[in-house]
Amino acid sequence: MLKPKILVAGSLNMDMIFETKVMPQQGQTVMGSLFRKAAGGKGANQAVQMARLGAAVVMLGKLGRDNMGKELLDIISSEGVDTGRIVFDEMVSTGCAAILLEKNDQGSAENRIIVTPGANMTLCSNDIAGVKKDIADFKMVVLQNEIPAAVNEEIAMAAKAEGVPVMLNPAPSSHISEKLLKTLQYIAPNEHELYDLTGVRVREGDRLDEESLRKAVVFLHKKGAENVIVTLGSAGAAILYKNEYLYSPAVKGVKVVDPTGAGDSFIGAFCFSVCMGIEPGKAMEFANRTAAMTVTRHGAIPAMPFYNEM
Repeated sequence: MLKPKILVAGSLNMDMIFETKVMPQQGQTVMGSLFRKAAGGKGANQAVQMARLGAAVVMLGKLGRDNMGKELLDIISSEGVDTGRIVFDEMVSTGCAAILLEKNDQGSAENRIIVTPGANMTLCSNDIAGVKKDIADFKMVVLQNEIPAAVNEEIAMAAKAEGVPVMLNPAPSSHISEKLLKTLQYIAPNEHELYDLTGVRVREGDRLDEESLRKAVVFLHKKGAENVIVTLGSAGAAILYKNEYLYSPAVKGVKVVDPTGAGDSFIGAFCFSVCMGIEPGKAMEFANRTAAMTVTRHGAIPAMPFYNEM
């Protein structure tokens, strides 16, 4: 299999995961049932998922010069991701995330996450100069909102100038300039990020409002993004591709053990598939299956499937 070369410019975090049966309320202390640590950050998660599926992935990001940074670098490298473009901040700590995982008696789980970005947000123009010179070597560039917006814009502009497709996963939710939107071949928000970007709600309770969903993706397309994907959790995913709207339902009968990293698994699988020449509708179906497998296991990176598991 010919490996597509993909650049992921994004975050690297150490995840601190706390499991509990009861989520604490304001001023309350509860006893947890389990603690574990795992490599994470949306950029690292997506990079590893692509690498596990068979892509040649280059990771661009920034770590602190600390034990967490060294550990993260070793983990990402061991997954086959090229870490030669990762740089270090001598003054700021490595990014980290506190993940509170509430598990019920049936084993299903929901999470709440606090991210402290640390060195991720000190990534600057000087740090990306080298990769901009080589941007034409990549099949795709993948971005998220966990590094500075100005850096995302600079990388995206360089990629567009060389005809390299750009994917933005706009998470966590924040303002996206029209300048950046117009560089994007793909934008992939979840339904909450879609609401922040468009003001359109696509779900009423458990019911998906497909008319509103169509309205929202068309709105983003008219703002400049060439193709719009929306991840909908248990409701699946939808895409507006070349003005054609396609919907893919989620995999049925999946027992959610840990939802952490599911969206990143979807993004990684979708980008890998498109770079392999698979048309976006089928790529979306493959991404749904990949994310469904991820949520049946613990953690983000540890849970992500390899190609031979699909």
